[in-house]
Amino acid sequence: MASPYVRRRRLAEELRKLRENRGLTTDELARLVYQSRTKISKLENAQVRPNLADIVTILKALDVTGQQYDKIHELAHAAARKGWWDRYGNAMGDRQRLYADLESGAKSIRSYNQTGIPAVLQTPELIAALIGLDQAAGPITYRPERMAEARVRRQQHLLSQDGPTYDAVLDECVIYRLGVPRPVMRAQLQQLVGVVSAEPRITLRVLRHDAYLPGGLMPKSSFSLYAFPERANPLMAVVDTVTTDLMLIERRGVARYTGHYDLLKKVALSPTESLTFLSHVVDQLNDGTERST
Repeated sequence: MASPYVRRRRLAEELRKLRENRGLTTDELARLVYQSRTKISKLENAQVRPNLADIVTILKALDVTGQQYDKIHELAHAAARKGWWDRYGNAMGDRQRLYADLESGAKSIRSYNQTGIPAVLQTPELIAALIGLDQAAGPITYRPERMAEARVRRQQHLLSQDGPTYDAVLDECVIYRLGVPRPVMRAQLQQLVGVVSAEPRITLRVLRHDAYLPGGLMPKSSFSLYAFPERANPLMAVVDTVTTDLMLIERRGVARYTGHYDLLKKVALSPTESLTFLSHVVDQLNDGTERST
């Protein structure tokens, strides 16, 4: 299915252009359709799922007819569609719900993982350990069992026939610095090697601690790049921060993260070398060695 969130972004852009082309402010359009300025603003910023009746009212108020009306109405219908993640409500966490939405319609995903194992490749044991770390840091806003269940659903989609291609760069520091029990990390790496070896659509590269980045700066956080089948949908970058995820579709911003990824991919170990390295780390963790040489 196509990502409803991506459709909401396109719908938001169309609505904003229509309003601006009519020379109306957000307040003026709100008064024209008997809605609040806040509601119009949220629609134009893709912050809410659109109500089809509200969209029809706006299109009529702006005198939109013919093919343009049909195009935007169809877009609004797709943007209002619900996915499996909506059945979880807030129980799976807002951020994970967003990622599930984007993954549902993505053709390809590229990710740089600076602080954790890619979520769609985590074992249940690692997920449980991470939830424990999250709870220790303070109150959580999701239900642990539902969050874990949803993450498994995301993994199932990635590994399904309709799943996207997935290309990941994993920073070596994650293996040693993530505060989970060594047996949990060992089992996680074993599964990682097995899944990546068996699935040609998944590629993993390890960025060693001594990798040299000529002519480029290190990214300041983890991020993902999403490409979608429809040419009308732009490449999207999602930047992971401590409290939220930054969504970028503006060409210059996305290009910067694409450049980051291309450089990291270039200096990381090759896919074959990466699997060999991870297998070696598993052996070291088995015999109690804490760091590779």
